Amino acid sequence: MSDRAFYHEFEANFRGGRKEIVERLRVYLPFLRPFTEAAAEPPGLVDLGCGRGEWLELAGENGMRAEGVDLDEGMLEDCFSRGLAARRMDAIAFLRSLPEGSQAGVSGFHLAEHLPFEVLQSLIAEAHRVLRPGGLLILETPNAENLDVGTLAFHMDPTHNKPLPPGLLSFLPRYYGFSRSKVLRLQEKKALAEAETVRLIDVLRGVSPDYAVIAQKAGEPEFLARFDALFAADYGLTLDTLSERFERGLQQQILAQLHEIFDYQKQLAAVHQSTSWRVTKPLR
Repeated sequence: MSDRAFYHEFEANFRGGRKEIVERLRVYLPFLRPFTEAAAEPPGLVDLGCGRGEWLELAGENGMRAEGVDLDEGMLEDCFSRGLAARRMDAIAFLRSLPEGSQAGVSGFHLAEHLPFEVLQSLIAEAHRVLRPGGLLILETPNAENLDVGTLAFHMDPTHNKPLPPGLLSFLPRYYGFSRSKVLRLQEKKALAEAETVRLIDVLRGVSPDYAVIAQKAGEPEFLARFDALFAADYGLTLDTLSERFERGLQQQILAQLHEIFDYQKQLAAVHQSTSWRVTKPLR
């Protein structure tokens, strides 16, 4: 954007501060551990649209050799001030400059929704090329399954293109050669995740507001097996889950009201029977 400070301030106001974002990103750390646990040297990871560098910093602290690119100078200033490995460069051009099979991870947080679809396709294809066997692609984006996000919050960002449904974004890596992909729904409220029944407002606003697709390139079965539990786990809240909980709660309320009505009718019938007996009793 023309105002170099605009997007930096926009992120701080509408996405969250640095500490908050770092805490959110910790969900991805288990996916890095198989690369770092037995590595003789830090495995390479490139972050596209690295912004303020929260993921570069966190990944670096957890054993990765992380490097990022972004086109927004205002966002990159945070990276430079922290001594992070970042540069001003187009994401696709950067990927094309990397050797084949050179990286353990390629990531893009809240990048995909900014891109024209054909550019996103190129990014995923190039990511597959530069990843080593068993390498991971991580793409996080707003979740339009959340009705509040899809109809309002997504459109707060003037640089957004259009929402990407989880089914589409998880299909793309498989189409371009990745062996498997997983949808992680993220950032839902913990209390809501554990609730047995929910309100209507929870159905409208409670679905995980973000999601990520994690895709893995084919590799040695023994190495891939170290990720199996992560790919098999369930993450976050779907619209179907909250709708079912709401309907279950509604059914329970209706049944409770019917029981109250039935009990009240029984009481009326008992009173009527008692009154009728007193009126018809013969006088002595």
